[in-house]
Amino acid sequence: MVVGEAELASYARSADAAGLSLSEWARQALRSAERASSSGDVEAKLRVIRAAVARGGPQTEVDVDEMLAQTEAGYLTAIEKAVRGATAET
Repeated sequence: MVVGEAELASYARSADAAGLSLSEWARQALRSAERASSSGDVEAKLRVIRAAVARGGPQTEVDVDEMLAQTEAGYLTAIEKAVRGATAET
C-alpha cells in the first residue's frame, strides 16, 4: 500500500499512541474497516432468512454425540482406505 510521508507519519503517531507497532495498528485498522463495510445488501439477506424461517421444516434436535461418532467413523474409514492403498502399492 502506498501512502505519502505525512500520512505515514500520522499513522505512526496513532500507532504509537495506541502502544502498537505501525504494522499491527494497520492490520487492526484494516480488519475494523472490513467488518464495518457491508458485504452485501442487508435487507436482501434478512429477506432470505425470514423466508427460510417462514418455510418451517423439521425442528429436530441434534444429537451431538451421534454426530461426533459419525464424524470419527468417517475419519477412521478414510484412514483405513489410505492404509490399504499404501500397503497395496508396496
